[in-house]
Amino acid sequence: MRNEKVVLAAALIAGSMLPLTARAEKTLSALFMSQAAYSEADVRAMAAGFEKANAGIKVKLEFVPYDALHDKIVAAHGAGGAGYDVVLFDVVWPAEFASKGFLQDVTKRIAPADVAKVFPGAWTTVSYKSKYWGMPWILDTKFLFYNTEMLKKAGIAAPPKTWDELEKQAKIIKDKGIVKYPLVWSWAQKEAIVCDFTTISAAYGGQFFADGKPNFHVGGTLEAAKYMKASLDAGLTNPNSREYEEEDVRKVFSNGDAAFALNWGYMYNMAKDPKESKVVGKVGIVSAPGTDKVAASAVNGSMGLGITAKSANPEEAWRFIQHMSAPATQEKYAKLSLPIWKASFSVPAVTQGQEDYVAAAAKSLPLMSARPETPSYQELSSILQKQLHSVLLGASKPEVAMKATSDAVAKLR
Repeated sequence: MRNEKVVLAAALIAGSMLPLTARAEKTLSALFMSQAAYSEADVRAMAAGFEKANAGIKVKLEFVPYDALHDKIVAAHGAGGAGYDVVLFDVVWPAEFASKGFLQDVTKRIAPADVAKVFPGAWTTVSYKSKYWGMPWILDTKFLFYNTEMLKKAGIAAPPKTWDELEKQAKIIKDKGIVKYPLVWSWAQKEAIVCDFTTISAAYGGQFFADGKPNFHVGGTLEAAKYMKASLDAGLTNPNSREYEEEDVRKVFSNGDAAFALNWGYMYNMAKDPKESKVVGKVGIVSAPGTDKVAASAVNGSMGLGITAKSANPEEAWRFIQHMSAPATQEKYAKLSLPIWKASFSVPAVTQGQEDYVAAAAKSLPLMSARPETPSYQELSSILQKQLHSVLLGASKPEVAMKATSDAVAKLR
């Protein structure tokens, strides 16, 4: 009996001396987007860095296209089990996700001193009703990319500063036979068309709501819809833009088949990569044009990382989010997505080799306009996408489609 007790005690002691990772390893499940901004390879490398610095925590990554991201988060919340611990969410979703209890309030987790260090527009990505529902991670807007060689051949000294100038320069390039369709956009009936519409609308002073009522059929919002249709009618915009998403725009521009393209910042370094592009050495980037009243226009295309309401590992999930959004991490992977931190814009690792991209971002980021803000955003966006697409296809006049948008959105509120 005494020997058995000795053996049992020895076994217990040996068990208590096992490495912490063997006794308490946890796995975080994280959902990301396989489209634009940071590449999948970048995200995996970031996560590997976290695992190395946090023994005992593993991260299981899942990547889905942007169009599937929202519904994937919603479905996971409604399903049984814990689901995801960390999710990437768009700037237009916090109102819905917070009001429906999908995300944890992380206001108290964010150091007050950090708030001023991050671009203000980034915080709008994770804010709702004066609370934070995540940490900003992707800070992005749409930029105007241009083919420097095509502009030179056309005798154009500088890229356009206004939307009217863009139209005029595109006509010069087309008339000289330099390229058949100078303009390319992501105008498929998806969220991408809403982002382009918001960008143009902001330049013309558009307001989605006025006195609490939908305002899509008057002012700058109507002007934006008219501008988009006019560019098609004039033969300046590639008609396939009506089916294109951001990656299609990147490929057309990188193949040398467009003089101008509106796209997210990730396209800059990809268009300069010989493995991805035929226009290396010919890539220019500036803020999206403005008008005679505003210097430039921009849409808030930022995204945040949040802890799901059902996460069984909120502490570890927050540590992961802190790592992914830390200045050191973001500065290391700044070629496809610029950091959220103001100070990072003067760090050589961020600026070197992409000075014009950083300069354009520094001008655009403070000007970012929000897409329509509402807990019913998905329904609103679907209505707007459909009506805008009907305009671009010639099925509806801009005035009719935008009035239909206002009427339909009014029923959502």
